[in-house]
Amino acid sequence: MMNPFDFTWIFGVGMVVAFIDAYGIGANDVANSFASSISSGSLSLIQAVIIACFTEFLGALLLGSGVTKTIKNGIIDIDLFQDTPEMLMMGMMCALIGSSTWVLTATRFGWPVSTTHSIIGAICGFGIAGFGGSAVDWTWNGIIQIVVSWFLSPALAGVIAAIIYTITKYAVLRQVDSVKWGLRLVPVYFFFTVAICVFYICFKAPGAEGTFEIPHMIAIGFGSGAVIGIYMALFLCPWLKRVVIDREDVKWYHIPIIWWVPKQRSIEEGIEAARKELEEAEANDQIPKADDEEKVAGEPTPLSEKLADESPESSNAGANEEAIEKPPKTLRERVFEAKERVLAVLLHGIRQDVRNLNNDKLAKMHQAAEMYDDDVEFMFSYLQILTAIVASFAHGSNDVSNAIGPLATIFDIWQHGAVGASSQVPVWVLVYGGIAIDIGLATMGYRLMRALGNNITRLTPSRGFSAELGAALTVLTASQLELPVSSTHCIVGATVGVGLCNGNLRAINWKMLGFTMLGWVCTLPIAGIVSGLIYAFCAYGPSFVYLR
Repeated sequence: MMNPFDFTWIFGVGMVVAFIDAYGIGANDVANSFASSISSGSLSLIQAVIIACFTEFLGALLLGSGVTKTIKNGIIDIDLFQDTPEMLMMGMMCALIGSSTWVLTATRFGWPVSTTHSIIGAICGFGIAGFGGSAVDWTWNGIIQIVVSWFLSPALAGVIAAIIYTITKYAVLRQVDSVKWGLRLVPVYFFFTVAICVFYICFKAPGAEGTFEIPHMIAIGFGSGAVIGIYMALFLCPWLKRVVIDREDVKWYHIPIIWWVPKQRSIEEGIEAARKELEEAEANDQIPKADDEEKVAGEPTPLSEKLADESPESSNAGANEEAIEKPPKTLRERVFEAKERVLAVLLHGIRQDVRNLNNDKLAKMHQAAEMYDDDVEFMFSYLQILTAIVASFAHGSNDVSNAIGPLATIFDIWQHGAVGASSQVPVWVLVYGGIAIDIGLATMGYRLMRALGNNITRLTPSRGFSAELGAALTVLTASQLELPVSSTHCIVGATVGVGLCNGNLRAINWKMLGFTMLGWVCTLPIAGIVSGLIYAFCAYGPSFVYLR
């Protein structure tokens, strides 16, 4: 019989692999949430990482699941481990290893995969290794749902996103005076977007789902949408009018006080004034010209270079320079070089170009996409940022359990020496998972963003907004109808649906889409095989100690 605090090594290893699994969730799932916003230009990679560090962490901490089922989604029978809780501890450890191995591998190659399906496949793997195929639920409530979601999720999301984008295209983008139509409809878009997003948080986040009834969630969502819509009509639209139509150089922080901001000079006037100041400075010799810089720096003229080449002493110049040793670097110089190297390593993940706009291989696909007025697209960038923030917040509250759920099970068994029907998730575990997710996004998330964004189709703010809102609507609707969907699959399907609205099949990278779907299909078996093999090795391998 297992006693409390036995097998501490399993708890220690579980801590490490749970961190790695959460790291992979950040690098894959979270990057998936922000890929369209970055690819369309609404956010830079650095801005997305900063926003996600707050939204994912706060989502995991504030709305993270307080109680996680011992076995994820009841995919295997918990009663099989009542007499051997230590074997369930080891199984969860193997599941985390199998899940993290596949998620990190998929991220390395830029494949967006479902981390939920990955951990479920890994749990199935050790369940089969321990008790055979009968340990797994093969019915509609188990594996069949996952298989169906490979096709149902992207199809539903693609249809909904295409409908949203088609309405936007004909209501705003293709209008003769599209800027004015955009200013008129932006508050309406904000109303519906905020209403849907707030309802999404209340419905999807485990911490909020049981607090309110569906009618209360709808009332909260529409009330929040009305408040934000009115605010945008009163402040954002006047600000957009001064930026887009009047071309004034007003700043983003002028939005709440736009009615009291005096008329600013235009952007073109600012550029012209800066050019004149530069010309005046050059005329007054305040800025040396190119020829003067060469003379000041002591650089030789072409004539002096020719004479130097013909001089007999020039042949010995190189040898003399080599003979002169460079002075040793000062402590300050060495510290500066070390700092630059450390920053280059730490900031490597957020200094990447993930938009792929200059990729020659994708040029034909990008050219097949229909482009619209940049000023109108600029208006939709704020809507897209909002949808990305809310999706990230809800993701942090919900999908962090994919990593901390098994860890919470290991911790609970280690503490009590028995298998419980449910395991309380301590706050420190939520914080632990949230930190790992943020690190994963900042260091490795660029790989998936680069592959998912403009690599599937050319994204603009209006297209990205439609895709993100379509994916959120799909998750909400399907969850209410008890249909199996995956948020990862939904955003990919929504991106394809928006791309097809161009009316040209060449606007989609079908090869990349094929690799992505192959990754979905491989997730369940590969994670299960890795987990099952490790579990079988640990459980049935030769040992000097025999338990039971």
